[in-house]
Amino acid sequence: MNAPLLELDNLQMHFPTRQGPLKAVDGISLSIQAGETLGLVGESGCGKSTLARALIRLHRPTGGRVLLDGQDITTLSDSALKPYRRRMQMIFQDPVAALNGRMTVGELIAEPLEIMNIGTPATRRKRVKDLLDKVGLGADAANRFPHSFSGGQRQRVGIARAIALEPELVVCDEPISALDVSIQAQIVNMLSDLKRDTGLAYLFITHDLSMLRHIADRIGVMYLGKLVEIAPSEALHVAPRHPYTELLWSAIPVPDPAARRDDAFETGEVPSPLDIPTGCRFHTRCPYASPLCKATEPPLKTGADGHGVACHHPLPSSPSTAQQEIEHA
Repeated sequence: MNAPLLELDNLQMHFPTRQGPLKAVDGISLSIQAGETLGLVGESGCGKSTLARALIRLHRPTGGRVLLDGQDITTLSDSALKPYRRRMQMIFQDPVAALNGRMTVGELIAEPLEIMNIGTPATRRKRVKDLLDKVGLGADAANRFPHSFSGGQRQRVGIARAIALEPELVVCDEPISALDVSIQAQIVNMLSDLKRDTGLAYLFITHDLSMLRHIADRIGVMYLGKLVEIAPSEALHVAPRHPYTELLWSAIPVPDPAARRDDAFETGEVPSPLDIPTGCRFHTRCPYASPLCKATEPPLKTGADGHGVACHHPLPSSPSTAQQEIEHA
């Protein structure tokens, strides 16, 4: 296998508070290959967006390393980091907050090119036109302001801006969660087309596990700042091995009013990241927890099949009842 495009080595992002450190990201190691889509899923507050901001260096990590093509960029100064910014870009969850309402769409998309001193004004205008065509808005959108577009159209502007510098990796931080379902499908299809045409790699963050099956090559599952499972997309959907992944599956509605979920279990309350449980962080909600789980934190162990799980009592490697119900409903 080729060297990864992006590699996180024990990445940590802690925030000081009066009650002690808030461990939003607490020692995550993973990699993304060139042209790969890695999905990242978990409940709200598990640290997904903080991880994205730390690897893109919008936050400066408090520990661990971020390597891009083997180069450690974790502690680089802003000036030294600038060439790497061109290679990694981000699509934000809220397109309204991400776009300056005082700038036209053309100015917003051309701004990265100006900052990196790429091209002449004429070539930048041509690049803006091409990008607007690529995301399905048309060249006449360049002279309009963001407020005159719908939510889905604004997200297309954000995507055009993210790919303006022809990056190798785009971090998608829940880019469709605020959109209607029909618009979500359009955005996901467009991102898939861009990957096919340009060879982009994606880190796709979402809370929608079922949607990731259609777009991700691999999926990582986060819980309370930790990576608890990571596997090829189909393997994770057919046979999840961590009880938390099973819980996420059980929360997906079955399209049958008469269907019952006998495998579903009580979710309980998510512990505070300021007071993380000892041992396995999920043991306070896990129906399979043992004294070992309460005392010792399980390491993430990856098998020969590329399926990694951090659990003392992983589920068997066979299709779960929950998944069978979803597929046959």
